[in-house]
Amino acid sequence: MAGEEPEHLTRAARCQAQVDPLAALRAADGPPWDVYLTGTVFLDIVFTGLDSAPVRGTESWARGMGSSPGGVANMATALARLGLRTSLAAAFGDDHYGEYCWDALEQGEGIDLTTSRTVPGWHSPVTVSMAYEGERTMVSHGHEPPPEEPAPDCPPRARAAVASLTPGTRAPWIAEAARAGTRIFADVGWDDTGAWDLAGLTDLGHCEAFLPNAEEAMRYTGSHCPRLAAHALTEYVPVAVVTLGAEGAYAVDRRTGEAAEVPAIAVEALDPTGAGDVFVAGFVTGSLAGWPLADRLAFAGLTAALSVQEFGGSLSAPGWSEIGAWWRRVQSVEGQDPAALRRYAFLDRLVPEELDRPWPLRRAVPTIGFRRSA
Repeated sequence: MAGEEPEHLTRAARCQAQVDPLAALRAADGPPWDVYLTGTVFLDIVFTGLDSAPVRGTESWARGMGSSPGGVANMATALARLGLRTSLAAAFGDDHYGEYCWDALEQGEGIDLTTSRTVPGWHSPVTVSMAYEGERTMVSHGHEPPPEEPAPDCPPRARAAVASLTPGTRAPWIAEAARAGTRIFADVGWDDTGAWDLAGLTDLGHCEAFLPNAEEAMRYTGSHCPRLAAHALTEYVPVAVVTLGAEGAYAVDRRTGEAAEVPAIAVEALDPTGAGDVFVAGFVTGSLAGWPLADRLAFAGLTAALSVQEFGGSLSAPGWSEIGAWWRRVQSVEGQDPAALRRYAFLDRLVPEELDRPWPLRRAVPTIGFRRSA
């Protein structure tokens, strides 16, 4: 029937929040996906309620435990919960861990896994994370990755893609996606080689935005100031966003000449797992929606701040219900700085009243082996 969406899109829409930040852009001939990404999915097992770090030779008991897909799944989940139609290409083990992660992402979050695959005989990578005093300690285990990359040579048509750049390594799908008109947003991991050479980030020239943290930005540019480093990075990429930890974030857009800085929201951080992924997801959402640079930066910081108040990576990614509840709650607190409230006033046009719910919200923590009740 004309005008009907494919079943996989309607299923995703049912899984996501009621807010569609890209509703004004939807068209029959538009890309089927808002964001495409690829990477490794881990099974994350998170122990919570530890009073201190484990001590050698002793047994520690945690008051809580949760399990969820991790790794690239953190980013995919964060994007999907913000209402973006998300497609993920990843390899999954054919063990119970892989089945659980596949089901949690496809059925639980509405993420498209058409380009993903199950690898016979491959053990799913696992990370055990112990959260205490706002910090985390992690132990990971995994076998050699599958010999074939999960990323297809020709990625699906999407408005944007999120790529994690690896120094000295080129990912052919990035150039292919950029040639097809996909906007590439990139982050980067720590350079274990110690070279910190921007020339080694060979795919950076295909990117619209680069989002390193302050230490990474300064090392790559040789600058002693993260804000100056952001300006220096715009010689290589149109938009540079540098996260400043407790100070917030700073961004520069070479094309418009804009620069923006937004301070961090002070929160009690329980677990920082996945906060960087949530920040990128928030910035991508605002960018695709065409918001001003300062609004994009504020929204990214807000979503990251909400995420660290919960345990787990993908488990803690906020949706529009959490965002709306925070915005209604914060306006009712006496003594708020009017300038700070105005910084987030753009949320008024985004969050409907009916999404207002008690805050803070607690998400259900899934456990492997339990069936969903009917």
